Amino acid sequence: MARATTPARRAGITALGWAVGLLVFFPILWMVLTSLKTEAEAIAIPPRFLNFSWTLENYYTVNARSNYPLHALNSVVISLGSTLLGLLVAIPAAWAFAFSPTRRTRDVLMWMLSTKMLPAVGVLVPIYLIFRDYGLLDTRTGLVIVLSLINLPIIVWMLYTYFREIPNDILEAARMDGASLPKEVIYVLLPMAVPGIASTMLLNIILAWNEAFWTLNLTASRAAPLTAFIASYSSPEGLFWAKLSAASTLAIAPILIMGWFSQRQLVRGLTFGAVK
Repeated sequence: MARATTPARRAGITALGWAVGLLVFFPILWMVLTSLKTEAEAIAIPPRFLNFSWTLENYYTVNARSNYPLHALNSVVISLGSTLLGLLVAIPAAWAFAFSPTRRTRDVLMWMLSTKMLPAVGVLVPIYLIFRDYGLLDTRTGLVIVLSLINLPIIVWMLYTYFREIPNDILEAARMDGASLPKEVIYVLLPMAVPGIASTMLLNIILAWNEAFWTLNLTASRAAPLTAFIASYSSPEGLFWAKLSAASTLAIAPILIMGWFSQRQLVRGLTFGAVK
């Protein structure tokens, strides 16, 4: 029997949720406010929250110094390209794990997930040498390949979880009606798993967008995404907090907007199959 929720309990839960939300959002708010300050006000002690001279000078300086549209375009191409490439590989793999399992399926899945525990720096040298020899350094193609491979275990695991929630009887009925394997996957499986695929795609885009280690080590200028754009404002002379905050705000704004408008789909996909 479900426990009744009293108005006081509901108000307490709501207040706690707002408190946690504000705590998580505060660093982003502080970054935006810092981007609207002068450099002197950005490092003032005690910090100034709202009582400062608001200015857009840092944004003008950032756009004059760096090619923001190029970096943004690189981030879009790399994140979308790595996500689509990962899905092309992960969907057949997840289908095989979910609907044609063997006694080694769980072991293989755990092995794939364990590769995420390897420190990235441990494979930097061989990957760098491979990229150098094959002309993939500072190219979008190279970053698309490496980011799709890095995030592939997560994509496979998420899709495997969603596919497991789809009744196998439906696929067997499609086979009895004469559906071939490609048609079974394209016309039966994928439409039923759209929420899970969409949430997997959104999560992978966010992971690829925020990836800094590989983008900083495998790019220089032509294919540098927004993570490299942010890093360019850290120099031996010191950190320019206001300009760094402006660059960071410009870098995270597109992914924040995408996450805001797709939050319902993301939550729906992440809770797919959670309630029977």
